[in-house]
Amino acid sequence: MAEAAARPTARAAIALAVDAFTEHAPPPPGSPAAPDGPLAWEGYGAARARAAERTGESESVVFGEAEAAGTRCAVLAFEFGFLGGSLGERAGDRLCAAYRLARERRVPLISLVATGGSRMQEGMVALTQLQRVARESVLLREAGVPHVSVLRDPATGGGWATVGAGADVVLALPGAQVGFAGARVRPADADPSAYTAEGQLAAGHVDAVVPAGGLRAALGHWLAALTRPAPGTVPPPTLPGGAGGLPESGWEAVRRARDAARPRAQAYLEAYFEERLPLVGDRCGGTDPGMLCGVGLRGGYGVAYAAQCGTATRPAGYRTAARVIRLADRLGLPVLTLVDTPGAANDAEAERAGAGAAVAEVFAAVAGARVPVTTLVVGEGGSGGALALAAAGNTWVARDGYFSVIAPESAAAILKRPPEEVPRTAGQLRLRPQDLVELGVVRGIV
Repeated sequence: MAEAAARPTARAAIALAVDAFTEHAPPPPGSPAAPDGPLAWEGYGAARARAAERTGESESVVFGEAEAAGTRCAVLAFEFGFLGGSLGERAGDRLCAAYRLARERRVPLISLVATGGSRMQEGMVALTQLQRVARESVLLREAGVPHVSVLRDPATGGGWATVGAGADVVLALPGAQVGFAGARVRPADADPSAYTAEGQLAAGHVDAVVPAGGLRAALGHWLAALTRPAPGTVPPPTLPGGAGGLPESGWEAVRRARDAARPRAQAYLEAYFEERLPLVGDRCGGTDPGMLCGVGLRGGYGVAYAAQCGTATRPAGYRTAARVIRLADRLGLPVLTLVDTPGAANDAEAERAGAGAAVAEVFAAVAGARVPVTTLVVGEGGSGGALALAAAGNTWVARDGYFSVIAPESAAAILKRPPEEVPRTAGQLRLRPQDLVELGVVRGIV
């Protein structure tokens, strides 16, 4: 493993991220360490000794307890200067101990990742540490304890694939090298931008790139939002000086919902939350800018949100929304969804990306949520692509919104009606806000 040059140490990273850090002693080893490790790799013992002398650490992982903006948390940090922050058996012991600490104390876990991967001098013994970490990650999730990971430089190999990518929220420092493949094992013609924090953000694998100077504040906001759920069902958002009267006809309702000047999801979210923390991407290589997801602070309490922004929703958008709703359900956060879409994207690319399965995933996430879900239709409510985000029994509609089984133009085309019959068809669909209340589809008009 390459040694660190000018990278911040594990303790410097901890000091940058949190306050009042108290280190915990490493757990006792299960068996005495052989001088040159389990493989009797010649010179391994001497390399460990040099790494310890150079860094002042006895292993590549440091862990303990700390505070982030007043929230108690468990912290683990990789020391890249110790054999490239690589994972061996003793490092695995410390990682597992950090996860257990968070789970037993029921405090969120912050991981500060800087690693080159598994330690080759320990062979398969090193690689199997990933299974141990994966098990601890599962137990942490089952306990409803959040995990926020910060990717430093580099975050590669198994450490990225388990500790980093396995977190609920993934933040990264600007310019950090991030990727499963380390720098020395990539294809020669690989696009270097794919292995950066910014590239991983664009691909939906990182939630935010945070400058080092803003890391402490960002972690404080995230821990507050994830550990202080808003009590009970949250109300639908409202905007001051909203629309006037109700639409007189179905076609007027459609035109109002399609009006480019009406308020969009961004305006509702800004009025509703004091702070919004984005969750980006479906973790399958896709993002949808037409779906805003994350956790917001409202009155100091956390509320998860998924909001359509008026475009046809891509499969990646639905998968991101499902990811956020499942996270909220696990952490006890109420959910707000905003519906505004002409429908699910129906082009060939969307079909290849699994549009049907992605829509089904959101339907299942909303239907299976044990936390309360509140929905507001703020614009177009186009067919199943809109209904997927709607809470059964707790959906509301804005005065300039509508909900319909099908777009009026599509309905007219199916019925072989001429274009001039579209307004009449809109009326027959009974899609106005007041129609939706009368039909029992929504609870009320906001």
